[in-house]
Amino acid sequence: MADNYLENKFDEFRQRKSAPTTKSGHSLDSLLKKNRSYRGYDSSWKVPVSVLEKMVEVTQWVPTGKNQQAFRFKLVTEESEVRTVTENVKMGALLPELHLPTPGTEPPAYIIVCTTVPECKRVQVDAGIAVQSMLLKAVEMGYNGLIIAAFNATKLTEAFALPYPPVLVLAVGKGAEKIEMTEISAEESHNYWRENGVHYVPKVRWQELII
Repeated sequence: MADNYLENKFDEFRQRKSAPTTKSGHSLDSLLKKNRSYRGYDSSWKVPVSVLEKMVEVTQWVPTGKNQQAFRFKLVTEESEVRTVTENVKMGALLPELHLPTPGTEPPAYIIVCTTVPECKRVQVDAGIAVQSMLLKAVEMGYNGLIIAAFNATKLTEAFALPYPPVLVLAVGKGAEKIEMTEISAEESHNYWRENGVHYVPKVRWQELII
């Protein structure tokens, strides 16, 4: 009886060890909901290079078409270089009157995403997978970010002597905005807006996304 008892306990222990576990507050759902697009950052928070490196690290594991792994990354944390990127990107296309980011809330760091192969639909899809994964990692570490597709590629290439053309820019920092999501129907406007200091992001109910 004692032998069976010990054997059963060992089996229970082995099953617990092999079962998948989720850290509290770090479920995929929670990370996705926290991963909002921030256009204003807390200037007192600096982003060490190690944080950007950990974000790049996850791209080693994400899927890419034909396994081409085409992306290369320029990490930008030095103040003058950060300023150069800020001067050559555009944020908040739906709120042009605000001229985002407002002075004093500029991102403290950037990652310039470059491609080693000609840009095409496959590269665009792969870029989306890569940068979303990177930003989820940033959120897990307590940071926030923004995917920027509007930028002066020529000036960034020249300023940083990039050997490959940039396809996206990621802003990284500690978000200093209050962002709330609101559910809408598929027929309502998808435009985000700001009211009383809150940035509202409409999201179509998932039930209406199913054909």
